Amino acid sequence: MGKIAKVMGALEVKRLTEPGLHPVGTVPGLRIKIKDTGAKSWILRTTVGTKRSDIGLGSYPAVTLADAWERARQALTEIRNGVDPVAERRAKQAAVVWTFKACSLAYIESHAPSWKNAKHGQQWRNTLETYVYPVFGDKHVKDVDTADVTTAIRPMWSTKNETMVRVRNRIELVLSWAAAQGYRPKGFNPAAWRGHLDQVLPRPSKVNKRTSFEAVPIDGMYDFMKRLRAVPGMSAKCLEFTILTACRSGESRGAAWAEIDLAGAVWSIPKDRMKSGRSHRIPLSADAIKLLAALPKFEGTDLVFPGQSGVKPLSDMSLTLAMRRMKLTAVPHGFRSSFTDWCAERTAYPSEVREMALAHAIGNDTEAAYRRGDLFDKRRNLMTDWARFINTAPVVADNVGPIKGAA
Repeated sequence: MGKIAKVMGALEVKRLTEPGLHPVGTVPGLRIKIKDTGAKSWILRTTVGTKRSDIGLGSYPAVTLADAWERARQALTEIRNGVDPVAERRAKQAAVVWTFKACSLAYIESHAPSWKNAKHGQQWRNTLETYVYPVFGDKHVKDVDTADVTTAIRPMWSTKNETMVRVRNRIELVLSWAAAQGYRPKGFNPAAWRGHLDQVLPRPSKVNKRTSFEAVPIDGMYDFMKRLRAVPGMSAKCLEFTILTACRSGESRGAAWAEIDLAGAVWSIPKDRMKSGRSHRIPLSADAIKLLAALPKFEGTDLVFPGQSGVKPLSDMSLTLAMRRMKLTAVPHGFRSSFTDWCAERTAYPSEVREMALAHAIGNDTEAAYRRGDLFDKRRNLMTDWARFINTAPVVADNVGPIKGAA
């Protein structure tokens, strides 16, 4: 048995970055292994019989420090009772029939902790259950070939291309995971696109019929806002707030009073509610503050725009339905396009100010690493000008000919 090292806490483990094996204490031989890539996993270095053995206990942070201690203690107890944990694990794995479905479920379980929300995992399950499992879900993963993959995705490659592109990518990831686990040969992946399926299926750009979100034209914004402000109800107020802040509708529908500083005119959206996974500050124009100040606050909820239940946000269709009642074919997300067009065509603001206002990534990773600020003051001016623009009737040019100069 190894010596008991100095006991580390969860925060110390989190801060470890140097590649190698680091003893964490409490249980003899327990170490956290850090690869050059930064990936971390738990190792129990001990002796089984007369042989030294490194027993894997799972990856970090999916397996926490407390979990690792418990697993290490359990493994040591088994060893003292004459059980070889590694051999037993291999025997169990050999008994499992690693079908594509079994591998998919194992992949989802191991990666779900790193996904932003449960909805992403459910999308994985739904698409694989609908399009893949009926074709080769029960087939052993080592036997899955190109014919299986194309049989699953080819029938709807043209009609549901965006979905099928995601399905193909998910199949590729599961097969790569299975190869890394030793359940199928490493190397060739029958779901790979470049240099393989791109030779037998048309490029997505050739068959994807998806069009841009329909938007209200720039010069139509003034009339639209006048009509919108005459519409009663929480959905209309939420849509107006969405337009004034140029945010995504999901961000405004989930807005909480705790996120909003009325005195400082700032809306701070936490990272877990952002598509980018990064927290985002939005400067609030005077119009946005006026709208918020006039809203009622409901007992039992901190939501700014609660739905009919009073405790849940407005549904994702509520803003769209509000626009349909106004006899418009445009969609809420299209107002981000209206905002983008206005920035590009009617203002001199740099593109990075606009992109930061839209919470888009700016430049490459290197540029992002050096950019520390969020251009907040410039964005405050931008949002003030945007509010002023949509409150101002467009100027209609008179049909007057040029005045001729004197002879």
